[in-house]
Amino acid sequence: MPKIKSIPASNALEPAQATLSRGRRRDAIEIAVAYGIIMAVEWTPRLLQRVLWLVAAVGLALIVWRSFDGWHAMGFRAANFGRSMWIAAAALVLAAVAFAIAARMRTLHVPDGVLAFFGTYCAYAVWTGVQQFLLQGVFLLRFLRLIPRPAMAALTAAALFATAHLPNPVLTPITFIWGFAACLLFLRYRNIYPLMIAHAILGITVAMTVPGPVDHNMRVGRGYLRCDPHHHVHRTYR
Repeated sequence: MPKIKSIPASNALEPAQATLSRGRRRDAIEIAVAYGIIMAVEWTPRLLQRVLWLVAAVGLALIVWRSFDGWHAMGFRAANFGRSMWIAAAALVLAAVAFAIAARMRTLHVPDGVLAFFGTYCAYAVWTGVQQFLLQGVFLLRFLRLIPRPAMAALTAAALFATAHLPNPVLTPITFIWGFAACLLFLRYRNIYPLMIAHAILGITVAMTVPGPVDHNMRVGRGYLRCDPHHHVHRTYR
């Protein structure tokens, strides 16, 4: 019988290692590109921003499409939804405390009526959901493949999320704390819906309790530096 040549174990593992290396390289490139286009939008003049918003939306959509992890992996699922809704409830408690403190300090500003509230914050609530998806569905999932320790991957994603809110001195530390907590909670429950709800609650809370001259009406990047909060703020203080 002819002898069958055995393949060395090292040679057998080479294709798998090469595939893994290519996957990690692609993850790193996608993180860099996604973060780069987000920062480009934030730090360019307003006229160019309108074009870059479209470029950023298309670019991020292509990244998600090319490396689609699946809706369940990105947290869009029913499992653990009820078990993790305490996150949104905790955000409501924090909001109530912040409202009470702001009312006592006379810095609470609220829209005039329910319709005005929804007109003011509906679009913002949708935007917070998009941010939460980018944090977990784009950045965290890729960092988990690049960094062996999940907690470090969560910390790195949170740091990137916070630096995207520079140079705002209010939003940068808040988003770092929330980003890290949200990533750890996502790793535990793998459900993004309560995180989106909590993000919307906390974001609206900051908008209604922090005076516009302090946080420059929640602007970031170039918009924060060029904002005249005393000119643009139109809020009712109660």
